[in-house]
Amino acid sequence: MRACIQRVSQAQVVVDDETTGQIDAGLLVLLGVAESDGDPQLRWLADKVINLRIFPDDEGKMNRSLVDTGGAMLVVSQFTLYGDCRKGRRPSFIDAAQPEKAERMYQQFVDYVAGQGIKVATGRFRTEMKVSLTNDGPVTLWLDTAERA
Repeated sequence: MRACIQRVSQAQVVVDDETTGQIDAGLLVLLGVAESDGDPQLRWLADKVINLRIFPDDEGKMNRSLVDTGGAMLVVSQFTLYGDCRKGRRPSFIDAAQPEKAERMYQQFVDYVAGQGIKVATGRFRTEMKVSLTNDGPVTLWLDTAERA
């Protein structure tokens, strides 16, 4: 699984002129699922994102997590995180999970995060979405379960 994580002061997703998900301060997580992903990758990534200390403490140091701040998470499915642009001019998405598996794991990720007491908002799977955000910091990080230690 791959995640592009952005610390935001606000973010929202709109589908067909309808806001499907919206948060104030917290994290926007663009989430991609690989065909090879399973429950261990899902749990590792969810726990890592929830507990990343990327919010400022009283001294301005990145030392607080989403749990510590009581922030929310907006999760948006993003199969293009598995776009391979090394050859040619058109990305290959061969490593991305098939839609049925990706949707199931996306929903499991959302459910797991919500089960940890985090307020979660979402986009709508397999639709054209308009995502807007105010990046706070800016802080943007990339996590890939294939690269975990």
